[in-house]
Amino acid sequence: MTESVVDYSEQPLAVEVDDVTMIFNMASESLTNLKEYFIKLAKHELFFEEFRALKHISFDIHRGEVVGLVGTNGSGKSTMLKIIAGVLEPSEGSVKVHGNIAPLIELGAGFDPELTARENIYLNGALLGYTKEFIDANFDGIIEFAELQNFVDMPLKNFSSGMVARIAFAIATITEPDILIVDETLSVGDVFFQQKCEARIQHFIQSGDVTVLFVSHSMEQVERICQRAVWIEKGDLRMDGPVDEVCKAYREQFN
Repeated sequence: MTESVVDYSEQPLAVEVDDVTMIFNMASESLTNLKEYFIKLAKHELFFEEFRALKHISFDIHRGEVVGLVGTNGSGKSTMLKIIAGVLEPSEGSVKVHGNIAPLIELGAGFDPELTARENIYLNGALLGYTKEFIDANFDGIIEFAELQNFVDMPLKNFSSGMVARIAFAIATITEPDILIVDETLSVGDVFFQQKCEARIQHFIQSGDVTVLFVSHSMEQVERICQRAVWIEKGDLRMDGPVDEVCKAYREQFN
């Protein structure tokens, strides 16, 4: 956990989550292939059941806050982050985001495995809104942070998932965003690179201007990085408060 607790209530809002519900339609029976799916769909023999991944979730995050989302697997944490990042539209409710977002979600998902690391840096940078001139100026810094100087012109299909994540993290954090969204990013790669990523996140936090939303299954990591935690369990908002109190309550459910 950070050394001091700061009152952010007077800071402007960075994220407003208002009564968000997310509903997915799931096939009521298990199908083994796409052909079976389309045959049943054409014959009107396929039925769907509603799955509510999130149920009427509301919370606000002020500028500069570092907030961890905790909960067991399948509880809706990553769905919530994707809605905030604009990847998903909520079924009900609304989310307002004030500022630019660096979403570290499913790192490398937009990369082309047939292209080289160099080509993917320019491609991914363009998707994030960076100009070619900006990438030119920061290219060496991206490669240096990712520690992949000897693999710049190798096709990404030959990279490990950890190497891909290194490049994606380096690109997304080359500048200081208004809002940084981190979903299990630090679980990818070796322990030394995890520490390097965490150090960069801590640098953003210490600037006081970057809002951070962080998901991890490691309560120790959440307590070390975050000041506040939001506990979502099976789609319900269970608790929202100081990180030590929320993590203590979360641990107690397993005792």
